Amino acid sequence: MMRTFSAIAGSALFFVVAPGVVAGLMPWLLNDHYRKPLATVPGVVAAGCILVIVAAAILLHAFARFALEGLGTPSPVAPTEKLVVGGIYRHVRNPMYVAVLAILLGQALIFSSWTVLVYGLIAAAAMISFVKLYEEPTLASRYGEEYEAYRRAVPGWLPRLTPWRG
Repeated sequence: MMRTFSAIAGSALFFVVAPGVVAGLMPWLLNDHYRKPLATVPGVVAAGCILVIVAAAILLHAFARFALEGLGTPSPVAPTEKLVVGGIYRHVRNPMYVAVLAILLGQALIFSSWTVLVYGLIAAAAMISFVKLYEEPTLASRYGEEYEAYRRAVPGWLPRLTPWRG
């Protein structure tokens, strides 16, 4: 029970620090505290809002899986005890990164912000590099064949339509 509480608290803290800054604070600063006018092209604001809402729900789900299924956090300083492969992780290996990038894209659409779009592309390059250079080797070392089987079956960035049943 205490391990679950610690995992939830740690994940909540990391949620505020990582995606909160990347997908919340930075776009807020880049959009002059969201004082930019909303997009004027019909449907763009609605599409951006839907993207942000759906991606935020996926992000919260992914964080909950880390705490409740993995008994750890997404932070490298407090990793999970078990490999997280349930829920949204049956469709895509990096749902947190995909969700954060979708939130950035949604905000770029809502505010017609080229600045946020370019920032999102830079964030995507950083995330992909981090995954390739740190996360994948670390997970392969920590979980061995279990991770390799998962990695072979579930795509990293473009979700599969049917859930993996590994």
